[in-house]
Amino acid sequence: MKNLSIKDLQPGMVVAEPIFTSSGQRILDANTTLTSESIYRLSFYSVSRVNIIEADAEGTGEPGSAASIPNPSRASNPSYSQRIKAQPEFMKYQIEYTKQINSIHEVFDSIINHPEAPIDTKQILKNFTSMISVCRTTVDLFDKLHNMRLDDDSVYAHCLNVALIARIIGKWLRFSPQERDVLTLCGLFHDIGKTSIPDEILNKPDKYTDDEFTLIKQHPLFGYKILKKLPLDDRIKKAALHHHERHDGSGYPQGLNGSDIDDYAGIIAIADVYDATTAARSYRSPLCPFQAIAMFEKDGLQKYSPQYILTFLDRIASTYQNNRVLLNSGQSATIVMINSKHLTKPMIQMDDGSVIDMLSHPELEIVKII
Repeated sequence: MKNLSIKDLQPGMVVAEPIFTSSGQRILDANTTLTSESIYRLSFYSVSRVNIIEADAEGTGEPGSAASIPNPSRASNPSYSQRIKAQPEFMKYQIEYTKQINSIHEVFDSIINHPEAPIDTKQILKNFTSMISVCRTTVDLFDKLHNMRLDDDSVYAHCLNVALIARIIGKWLRFSPQERDVLTLCGLFHDIGKTSIPDEILNKPDKYTDDEFTLIKQHPLFGYKILKKLPLDDRIKKAALHHHERHDGSGYPQGLNGSDIDDYAGIIAIADVYDATTAARSYRSPLCPFQAIAMFEKDGLQKYSPQYILTFLDRIASTYQNNRVLLNSGQSATIVMINSKHLTKPMIQMDDGSVIDMLSHPELEIVKII
């Protein structure tokens, strides 16, 4: 066993004993293999030193050496995700992200337990924008967002993600700063109704029963009831109530359609679905952005407000121009030009230098950003 400073920890090292916060909360169990996410979590909770199991005599060398990292070939040729996580500012973003999740949790608890207490939306927005300031560009923010997936992607993490995505959409739509602030708060509060659903149902890994799904579909009503009497902009309350309504009338809980759905709720609906599809679930891996775009292109144009969904899809696809991607054929390529008429079928340059128009190759699909 060797005692190492937090700054000397590396992914692949194994924790020798359970690690607790200063208040006694268990962070990691003994024999846990460290990842970049668990190391930043230790840093967030101000853990200064950790006991690590030393490599055996036959093996691989001292802890902290390159040999202690699984699959060193990947370290010498890092993937897109690994390059993002290796950036110095990613650790700062992770810490700010976790602080925001904890803050949202505290705000929700305060609203539910003390509904008469005032809500400091200015402080909430100030904390939120401090996290955004870590990101240099919109592309940088989406990169960090996609690589900041937590193991459970809780209601609070999802609300934070939706707020981030919605704020970007507001920027793309040329909303004023004040309008973007309201849209951000719509995202942060949109799923507060899920706190009224028992965790054993909300986090159930299996398929919901009919009764369970009926209860889940009530969460917009629960959220509206929680927010109804609070001194908040009405658009925030309607976002909680309407974010599962659909433009063609196929949504819930009221089966509204078209102009009956609040505009801001229509934007939150898009951000909500995009975040849900690009997050991992117990029953599937996360979809890559282009797979999510394909899903929207398939039936989303009827379900979402045209003035918002078309802007979102065009801009989110353009965000990944010049990125390297993995195809379902196993080949890799670089996106050269987005096809405005079919966003998931861009012009790509293969590794051998040849250029392919994916529109002429319907069998090819983008399955991963690499």
